[in-house]
Amino acid sequence: MVLSDEKKKEYIKRLLLSRMRILCNNGFYGLLLMHMIYSIDENCETAATDGRRLFFGPKFLDELCDPELDFIMMHEILHVVLQHCLRQGDRDNEQFNIACDIVVNSNILLSENMNLKSITLKKYGESMHLAPDGKEGYEYTAEQVYGMLPPLPQNRKSKPAITGTLGKDGSDNEQSDDAKGSALGRAKKKQGKNENAKAVWDDHTRWGMDEEDETLRDVWVKRFEDACEAILITDPSNQRGLLPLFAERHFKDLKEPQTDWRMVLNDFVQQEIVDYSFTPPDRRFDENPFFLPDFNDKDDLVEDILFMIDTSASMSDDMITAAYSEVKGAIDQFDGKLKGCLGFFDAAIVEPKPFTNEEEFRIIKPAGGGGTDFQIIFEYVQKHMQEKLPACIIILTDGFAPFPKEKLAGGIPVLWLLNNDEVDPPWGKIARITM
Repeated sequence: MVLSDEKKKEYIKRLLLSRMRILCNNGFYGLLLMHMIYSIDENCETAATDGRRLFFGPKFLDELCDPELDFIMMHEILHVVLQHCLRQGDRDNEQFNIACDIVVNSNILLSENMNLKSITLKKYGESMHLAPDGKEGYEYTAEQVYGMLPPLPQNRKSKPAITGTLGKDGSDNEQSDDAKGSALGRAKKKQGKNENAKAVWDDHTRWGMDEEDETLRDVWVKRFEDACEAILITDPSNQRGLLPLFAERHFKDLKEPQTDWRMVLNDFVQQEIVDYSFTPPDRRFDENPFFLPDFNDKDDLVEDILFMIDTSASMSDDMITAAYSEVKGAIDQFDGKLKGCLGFFDAAIVEPKPFTNEEEFRIIKPAGGGGTDFQIIFEYVQKHMQEKLPACIIILTDGFAPFPKEKLAGGIPVLWLLNNDEVDPPWGKIARITM
C-alpha cells in the first residue's frame, strides 16, 4: 500500500500537534523535539530514530491515541538527547537496548508524576521502567542498568533490537526464560501484567545508521544546554520542576566543574614556571649584561596551556563530559585570561586546537575510543610544538595505562587530573575529580 501525499500530510500534522502538546505540557522535551525531522516510513513497523529523524510506521500511528503518541515522541527524543545511539560500544545489542528503555521510560514516568498510564500503550502494555534491583531506572545510567542485567544464553538466536514493553506474564517479550528467576525477572513482575501485550514496539535497529553519527555528540550537547537554559529562564531554581531531574543533574554536572582552577593553576603553573617570564626583561637593568626575569602580576594572561583529554575505551561518555567540563570551567574562571590548546588522545593523537575563548573551545570535537598511550602526548609535543612549547601540560584521564618516563616531558611541567583515587602517577603533579 502506497500512501498518498494527502495521507502523509495528515500523519505529519498529527506528529506536529503532538509536539505542540508536549511543548505546552513538558516544555523541555518539546524544545528538543523542535530539532527533529519527522518521517512517515512504511518500512518502519513501529517507531524509531537514528539521532536526526523520528520515523513512524503508518499502521502503528493509527493504533495510538494522542497520549500514547506523546509518550512515544518523548521516549524517542530522550534516546537521542541521552545519546543512547552512540553509547553501545561493544555491549550486547539486545541487553543494552533493554537498559536504555528502562532508563528512558522511568525518566518520563517521573516527569509525569509517576502516573503509570503515561508509559502504557493499550496494545503493548506497561513499558519497562524498573532496574533489575527493583529501583526506578531514572536513578541510574543505561550503562549501570546494563551491568545489572543477567547474561543471555550464549546459544541464543540473533534477535532484532526491538524492546520496550512487558509480556503478558510480566517479563520482556524478547527476554530469555533463563532470566525468569533473576533480579530482572522479579523487577519485571513488579512492573505489572498485561494480558493483551502481543509484541514489543521500540525499534532500535536504526541506531548508528547515519554516516555522520559522530557529529551528533556535540550537536546534542549544545541543544541540551540551550533547552535547559531556556527552561530555567522561566523557573531559575526549578521549583516548579519544569526541568526533568535527569536534565537538572546533567546540566549541573556540565556547568559546574569540580576543580578550583584559579587555585590549581596558581599552585601549579605559577610555582612550576616560577611566576616570571624572560620577555620582556626588567627595564631597570638595561645596563646589566644579563637578562633578568620580569615578575608578572598574577592577574596577567595565563597562556600556552596544553589540555589533553583521554577518550580511550575505558573512559565513559560521562567521564569525557566531566573532563570537557573541567576545561570549560578553567576558561570560565579565568574570564578571558586563559589561552591554550585542547587535544584528545587514546592510542593516537587528535591534533590539539588553539582556543582563546569559550566559543572557540566549543567547536573542538572529542574523538577516540581505542587504547590509552600517554607517551604519544610528549612525542607529539617534541615533534610538532618545538617552535612554541607549552608552558605546561594538563592531562585529564582515568590513568589506566603505563606511565612514560618523566624525561619525555622535556622539563615541561605536567599535571595529571584523575577521575579516581585508584591511580597514582609516578611523577608530575596530581589533582583529582570524582565521578
